[in-house]
Amino acid sequence: MSFSITLPDGSKKDFDQAVSVLDLAKGISTSLGKAAVAAKVDGEVKSVNFMLEKDSEVAILTDKDEEGLAVLRDTVAFLLEAAAQAKYPELRLGEHEANEDGFFVDTDKEDQIKVTELPELEKAIAKLIKNGQAIEPVMVKKSELEAQFKNDPFKMELLKSEGDEVAAFKMGDFVDFGFAALLPNSGKVKHFKLLSVAGAYWQGKSSNPMLQRLFGTAFFKEADLEADLKRRAEIKERDHRTIGRDLDLFFVDPKVGAGLPYWMPKGATIRRVIERYIIDKELADGYQHVYTPVLMNLDAYKTSGHWAHYREDMFPPMDMGDGEMLELRPMNCPSHIQVYKHHIRSYRELPIRIAELGMMHRYEKSGALSGLQRVREMTLNDGHTFVALEQVQEEFAKILKLIMDVYKDFDITDYYFRLSYRDPKNTDKYFANDEMWERSQKMLKGAMDDLGLDYVEAEGEAAFYGPKLDIQTKTALGNDETMSTIQLDFMLPERFDLSYVGQDGEEHRPVMIHRGIVGTMERFIAYLTEIYKGAFPTWLAPEQVEIIPVNLDAHGEYAKKVRDELLKRGFRAEVDFRNEKMGYKIRESQTQKVPYTLVLGDDEMNSNAVNVRPYGTEKQESMSLDQFINELQADVDSYSREK
Repeated sequence: MSFSITLPDGSKKDFDQAVSVLDLAKGISTSLGKAAVAAKVDGEVKSVNFMLEKDSEVAILTDKDEEGLAVLRDTVAFLLEAAAQAKYPELRLGEHEANEDGFFVDTDKEDQIKVTELPELEKAIAKLIKNGQAIEPVMVKKSELEAQFKNDPFKMELLKSEGDEVAAFKMGDFVDFGFAALLPNSGKVKHFKLLSVAGAYWQGKSSNPMLQRLFGTAFFKEADLEADLKRRAEIKERDHRTIGRDLDLFFVDPKVGAGLPYWMPKGATIRRVIERYIIDKELADGYQHVYTPVLMNLDAYKTSGHWAHYREDMFPPMDMGDGEMLELRPMNCPSHIQVYKHHIRSYRELPIRIAELGMMHRYEKSGALSGLQRVREMTLNDGHTFVALEQVQEEFAKILKLIMDVYKDFDITDYYFRLSYRDPKNTDKYFANDEMWERSQKMLKGAMDDLGLDYVEAEGEAAFYGPKLDIQTKTALGNDETMSTIQLDFMLPERFDLSYVGQDGEEHRPVMIHRGIVGTMERFIAYLTEIYKGAFPTWLAPEQVEIIPVNLDAHGEYAKKVRDELLKRGFRAEVDFRNEKMGYKIRESQTQKVPYTLVLGDDEMNSNAVNVRPYGTEKQESMSLDQFINELQADVDSYSREK
């Protein structure tokens, strides 16, 4: 036997007998042997005790490699399975996975594992680590594993796709399969944490049984684990679902409709302020606002291509009994096309800008729903501009300026531009017209280059009908999300036979530009809630001023007078008339993150003044009511930006 191992630097090592990954690493250097956690062998991750016996390309993985971290996390998932099955012999095991966020293990038993049981499981894992048990890769006959897992329908299902011999890992009496590579010894694990439990459908299908998913994470260094746990605590603190509940902004109740948010008065106020703001900005920019029905004849979506490309995301059509099939709209563009088509259009009218806060419906699976971010009913800040070909770049720049103006007012600064192109090899997803795609993509790129803006290019992220500029933001939870989009469309004007009368008296085809400034109201308010951590700037806050009389009998009437004056001027103010101690009321106002708390006693009442306590500070200041109103107005007018 003779073979060569090619290393990442191109050098080769020759062997005349099988050698383990670990011995290869030690042969390269003593330090690499100590640091090795796994290897990539011909592109596949393998354990350090994997035997090399043929020509291969090998890269040794250490704790500095992402794949090395994944091996560590897979190892902890393996230890969790072993500990959980030892603690609960009746436990059935489903899928497991390590990823950039940690790892999970799916389990099932009559009484599902509770989050309060995680500390005991952590202790059991810690004991396995302390004992330093060997974890060995083994080849096991499929029939032996079927005998082992005969009472576990989930493992039996996973075994169906395996061959006669199955690659598995063994630690003592515990054996499991489905892992690419694990650390060679449980004692190699140092820093881990079990995080949470949640329901998860078997293999992600809502028609399958609900299992219990145990989440955890692991790191090679304690400092990295501590930083990650701190990050997770911050995420939990910012979670819009938690804040929405604590501030009574919205709720979703599966009993009356999963993925269908109910906006409470405070949440409805935030939404109403945003909607009025957006409409006013668009009207000032030349848009004509419309209302169009949420139902449309299915034929329109067949013409547009949505039925062919997005049928799985659309609700089933409703048969009206006379041959008419109505569909809950998943997109607003066919509706705005009908508005455009309702009149004969002239070149003198172009650009024609049509906008709407359009309600849409998407057939989202239950497992994908999440607070306001993934819902079944949503309202999109939608707009479509119909332009002549020579107007495309100017209109594109105008839309982009509007988006930037809106971002400034909401203090959105962490974003970047992504030009999203089609994948020419994906003929199922994208409208087949090479000339159209090349022309529109070149036009979009040219517009960005003319504006001198930096951007990244992403193949396969375009809409099915045309390329687009996506403006990608970082959410407070660290996720990359599309906030705004501008899309060029030569296809729908063709399919719906749109035209305008040109200067020459002949009919011409317009270009359609789809654009969304802040996306859906639901997702945008979820984003803002997490960015602001529930402390909305004054212009957006559902309650801008909380008024607390020191004594209800002595100062209640003055509190009403102050409130009424604020309401008359268009501010949102309330008086706390509860029979509670003043200190409790002040703390409650801070908990509800009201921008300004006014405390009114004898001094304030006698001098027509207020004692002002801004949110998040220890500062208090007495001033005249008129001065406070002027300062409050300046705060609102500046969109609460620092002066």
